Amino acid sequence: MSTALIQTLALTLGGALPALVLGVLVSPAWGWALFAAVLLLQLLLGLRYFSRLESWSRHPSPTHALEGAGVWDEVFSRLHRHERELRALIARRDLDLRQVAAAGQAIVDGIITLDADNRIGWCNRTAEQQLGLDLRSDRGQPIANLVRQPAFVAYLAAGDFARPLRLNAVRNDEQVLSIHVLPYAGGERLMQVRDVTQSERLDRMRRDFVANVSHELRTPLTVLSGFLETLRELPLEPAERDRYLALMAEQSDRMQRIVQDLLTLSTLESSPPPPESERVAMPALLEKLKRDAEALSAGRHQIALVVEAGDLLGAESELTSAFGNLISNAVRYTPAGGHIAIAWKPQGRGAEFSVSDDGPGIDAAHIPRLTERFYRADLGRSRETGGTGLGLAIVKHALSRHQARLEIASALGAGSRFSAHFPPARLAP
Repeated sequence: MSTALIQTLALTLGGALPALVLGVLVSPAWGWALFAAVLLLQLLLGLRYFSRLESWSRHPSPTHALEGAGVWDEVFSRLHRHERELRALIARRDLDLRQVAAAGQAIVDGIITLDADNRIGWCNRTAEQQLGLDLRSDRGQPIANLVRQPAFVAYLAAGDFARPLRLNAVRNDEQVLSIHVLPYAGGERLMQVRDVTQSERLDRMRRDFVANVSHELRTPLTVLSGFLETLRELPLEPAERDRYLALMAEQSDRMQRIVQDLLTLSTLESSPPPPESERVAMPALLEKLKRDAEALSAGRHQIALVVEAGDLLGAESELTSAFGNLISNAVRYTPAGGHIAIAWKPQGRGAEFSVSDDGPGIDAAHIPRLTERFYRADLGRSRETGGTGLGLAIVKHALSRHQARLEIASALGAGSRFSAHFPPARLAP
């Protein structure tokens, strides 16, 4: 039996005893009257406290304590305690929900929750940007009505989510998305949208690289194989035999240059960052590169050198490779009688290395892709000059390892200018 019921019975009995005594000593009517008055008083007190409880139940508040006496005080105390505990529980739940929502917003992938009918329950901002959604107006809408690309609609309709779907973004055709649907919480679904543009680009570059290497090596190997077969099967005059051997040596050298450039690129990609304390004497380095350019030119060009900036901090071998490639390209592609200007000058707080020529120039459409491996603006002329198609890729990697950027300015018939801009941190004190 509860304490409240015992207290209620005790109060009732406490009022009944005096009424019984009065009824025996005076008159039964007076006894019943006293007992009725006691019951009426208890009823009025109960109605008063019930009125307080009814008013509080309309606007329950943990800061407004209910007050009562006797049994009602105990009841009010329990209600007040339960109210505080319930509000604390709700506050913890709200905090957990906010943290989960914040975590969902922080995830770099797009996240969308769907019900069994593929209606949107919630999504983060990343998913809104990727799929062109707006949670404020799109909540509860079937996602297939909002993302209407046929491949996506068919993917949802098929219900086979073992493999993700590759899809172009709604607002950017160049952005590639990977969509994966995962079942959770019974009939609910979680849609993960991942931006795989970079991995797709890298995969395409890898495929192109393998195809280009195969193509670049197959051509000289085919020439060598044909000459070897000719030398083995046909009787040749010594002069003709020597000519064939010279052509074979030329193709062999070309393959060796390709392999060497590939090894250089691999070294640049896998080596630790260049030192920031090793001093590279730029005047001496550029004088040597100018002499090499004059030897390659064999007097066919006028080559000028201007050195006005100080030394650099970095790897001399990498800088030599980068600058040497830019200078040799100018020599190879500039017609006889042309001018080539090599300059090393201050630029703001940094410095700039540049190679300018008055050669045929480059079509603007090719400039953004010149640093890609094996990319050639003019395939025929590149092969004639002995280029491997890897020189500018080496330049780009070597410069980026020194926090420098490569800029290319050229136009057909107006020559070209290749410049490398170095930050102040790379200048020797």
